[in-house]
Amino acid sequence: MDFDVRVVIATLLLTVSLQACGASTPATDGNADTAKAGTPQASAASTVAVDRSHAGTPAPTFAFEGRGGAIKHMSDFGGTPVLVNLWASWCAPCVAELPALNALAIAKTDQLTVLPISQDMEGWKAVDKRFKPDAFSKLTPYLDQPNNFAIAVGAKGLPVSILYDAAGKEVWRVARPLEWNSPEVRALLP
Repeated sequence: MDFDVRVVIATLLLTVSLQACGASTPATDGNADTAKAGTPQASAASTVAVDRSHAGTPAPTFAFEGRGGAIKHMSDFGGTPVLVNLWASWCAPCVAELPALNALAIAKTDQLTVLPISQDMEGWKAVDKRFKPDAFSKLTPYLDQPNNFAIAVGAKGLPVSILYDAAGKEVWRVARPLEWNSPEVRALLP
């Protein structure tokens, strides 16, 4: 059987990249919130499938790194709801939603903290390629180089966004990119 090794390698790399990035795979968890119109809990947000199966779970206590090596914990952001966005520089859907997350952070300045936490194993060098320090006025990137946060929440792909309430308890999560400026998604936020 004749085959080109380059084609096989390229196909494998593409498959692994798409799997690792979790590109726009809809939530299929049986606990996903997918209310239908006409039911009592139906709202504009009902068209967005979110996973509420971990609701009430405390945020992970692992440290993550800010620019310059500052160590942060979720407890440092207590008092307001926090939207954690696990992303990586190599994940195209992750990078594509950063501008909308910045717009969300601007619109919800007093009601919500948006935390983009990079899962890049190459550190700040990789983060800085996609997240220029002055590109996003309201987003401050953080780094979880050992991926402790992603492991603790059971992330199977990226991006993963998790909303925590002001007490640090999980409200919902989504394991795919979202249209952060859409009315349906905005209805899910404080």
